[in-house]
Amino acid sequence: MDDDVLKLIEMYCQKSKHSKYQIFPQKLKSLTGDINIDTNIKNTYEYERLEYILKKVDIRDKKILDIGGNIGFFTFEMVNNRAKSVHYYDGNRVHAEFVSLASKLMHMEKKIEITNEFVLFDNKIELRKDKYDVVLLLNVLHHIGEDYGNTNISKIKAKEVIISQLNNISSITDILVFQLGFNWKGNRKMGLFENGTKKELIDYILSGTKNDWEINYIGIAQSFQQKIQYCDLNDINIERNDDLGEFLNRPIFIMKSKR
Repeated sequence: MDDDVLKLIEMYCQKSKHSKYQIFPQKLKSLTGDINIDTNIKNTYEYERLEYILKKVDIRDKKILDIGGNIGFFTFEMVNNRAKSVHYYDGNRVHAEFVSLASKLMHMEKKIEITNEFVLFDNKIELRKDKYDVVLLLNVLHHIGEDYGNTNISKIKAKEVIISQLNNISSITDILVFQLGFNWKGNRKMGLFENGTKKELIDYILSGTKNDWEINYIGIAQSFQQKIQYCDLNDINIERNDDLGEFLNRPIFIMKSKR
């Protein structure tokens, strides 16, 4: 097997808090052959989420920003689905190196810009002079005070800052694809909402962003014949389904900037 492919697999298997959080996109899997690299991988339903996003957002010929891109599943799939370019942002050095090498192996390097930094959301976001068409912000903001930001922040203040950071992004993009975890810092003992319901999370986002964002769609994970599919929000699927686990109770918001 090619040395670069072996190096890629080695980087993927390095242990960290967010390692094995994403699967390989299909094009990358074709390079790794039959080697089993998915042992103990967290199942975050990338293809199911991708399917919903692509149904709701036209990414063809669009400039995209992927904040907290991990090993680049959504970055690579955006390019694979004819995005004009993707700006990948992640503060994890190994993940950024993985995306850099993988993009070269898949001949995508001309369409992917890599920044190995944590995005600073506060005040004005000045990532670049021109705007993006679409920003992906998937399951990042509930890690404020842990992976980034002030570690002395309280949970109440964290909820205020999450909304502020979310609204700041409206100045740099037309469309935002957004998910938020229920647990602050990923800690089950520090729930952001009293009852941990989807309605609480949705109301929190709707109320806090109403001046800066229009919510076009809210996608909810449902189980059909033992398969997961994201569907539009309705009176039935808004109810929390504990059988699906915390991650699949996180809605996908498709938001349009009012700025």
